[in-house]
Amino acid sequence: MNNSEVITKELEWLDKLIENTMANYFRDKGTKELKEPEAPEFIESHYHNFLIENRLTLDERKVITLALAIEIAPNLLDIFLTKNKLYDTHFSEFGGVSNSNLNSFIPTMQTALFLLSGKNREKYIDSIELFENSNRLLKNDILDIEGFSNSNIRIHSRLTLTKNSINLILYGKNLPFEHHSNFPASLLRSNYDWEDLVLAEDTKEHLDEIGLWLKHSDTLLNEWSMSKSIKEGYKALFYGSSGTGKTLTATLLGKKYKKPIYRIDLSQIVSKYIGETEKNLEKIFSSAEQKDWILFFDEADSLFGKRTSISSSNDKYANQETAYLLQRIEDSTNLIILATNLKDNFDNAFLRRFQSIIYFPVPNEEERLSLWQKGFSKEADLKKVDLVEIADRYELSGANITNVIRFSSLKAISQNSKEIKESDIIEGIRKEKYKEGKII
Repeated sequence: MNNSEVITKELEWLDKLIENTMANYFRDKGTKELKEPEAPEFIESHYHNFLIENRLTLDERKVITLALAIEIAPNLLDIFLTKNKLYDTHFSEFGGVSNSNLNSFIPTMQTALFLLSGKNREKYIDSIELFENSNRLLKNDILDIEGFSNSNIRIHSRLTLTKNSINLILYGKNLPFEHHSNFPASLLRSNYDWEDLVLAEDTKEHLDEIGLWLKHSDTLLNEWSMSKSIKEGYKALFYGSSGTGKTLTATLLGKKYKKPIYRIDLSQIVSKYIGETEKNLEKIFSSAEQKDWILFFDEADSLFGKRTSISSSNDKYANQETAYLLQRIEDSTNLIILATNLKDNFDNAFLRRFQSIIYFPVPNEEERLSLWQKGFSKEADLKKVDLVEIADRYELSGANITNVIRFSSLKAISQNSKEIKESDIIEGIRKEKYKEGKII
C-alpha cells in the first residue's frame, strides 16, 4: 500500500469518527452510545512514519488527520456546516471558520476538541492540554503556532499544519525552517567549503576543539558515562572585528559536520508582547534539540552584554527575557555559538559559561595574500597585478577583500575584459577604507 492509499484510509477513518461523534452528540437519551471506529493499522508509509517518529498518541493522531482533511478532502468537514434549527445559526460547539468564497469549513482548535470529547466535559478540559506549547503538536512544529498566538480566544485559532509537516506527511521530506515573526531564525548556507577558510593558526586550533566535540561527544557522554559531570551542550564565543570570518566559520562548521545551522535574529527576540519572546525562543530551541541544529547568535552583545539597569518596566521585561534566554542557552544540548565584536561587553560570570572563547583577528600579510589569491575567479587575468605587494601594503579584513574583489571583477566585466586592473583594486580598497572613515 503506497502513501496515498494510507492517507485515503486515514481520511476514511476520520469520516467515520466525525459521523460517530455527531451521532453520539445528538443521540436521544436512553439510546446506546456508538462504539468509536478503530484506527487503521500502521503500515510503512510517509504518513505513518511521521506519526511514529513524533510519538503521537491516538488523540493527537485524530487532530493531525482533521487538520490534514482541509488540505486534501475538505468535503469531509461539510457536516460541521450543519445549522442549529432552533436558532438558525451554526452550532457554536463545532467551532471552525466558514470560508464563504469556497463554501467550505476550516476546523479550529474547538473543532478538534469537539471531535475528541463530544459531550464529555472532563475529556474536553483534559484535551486542551494537547494545544499547550510544551505538547508535541506545537513543540515538534506540527501545528502552525502562528495561528494560536494571533487569536484573541485560543479555541478559535485555525487548525493548520505547518508546511514542513505537510511535506513530511505527503513526501517524507523535511523543508528548511523559514524565517518569520514567530520563528526569528534563518538557515545559514555557503558555497564555500571548510578548506576555503583563511584563519590564523591559533583560531584554527581552537576550532578543532569544537570539531572534536561534534564528532565524539556522544562517546564521551554515553560510552564513557560522563553525562553526570559534563553537560550535553557546548557553548562557544567568537569575537573579533567585523569581517574577520565569524559568521562564515560558523556556517562552514555546520556544513563540515552536516548539521543545519540557524542564525537567530536578535532584532526580533524581545517581543513587544510580554511572554511572546519566550514562546518564540522555545520554538527555536525545541526544534534545535530535536533536529540536532547548531544555533548562531550574531552581534550577541546587543542582548547578552552587561545587564541593563532597570529604569522602566520595559527594561524590567527585557532583563527577564534575557535571563530566560541565558538559562535556555545554559540548558541546551546543542552547539551554541555567539558572535560579538567586543568581548569586553560581556559579564565575566557569563564568559565562564563558554567551553571555547575564540579570537578572530584581522588577517596578517600571509593570510591576506591567501584571501586575495583564493578570492578571484579562475577566469580572472591577474598577470598585471602584484597581489604580494597589495597584501603587504594594505591591512584589510576578509570581508573588505571580498568587496574589493567583487568591485574590480565587475569593472573588468563591464569593459568586456577578463583582465583585472591594479588601479581598480586600489580604487576598491580606497572605497573600503572610506567606509571606515579612513583615507589612503
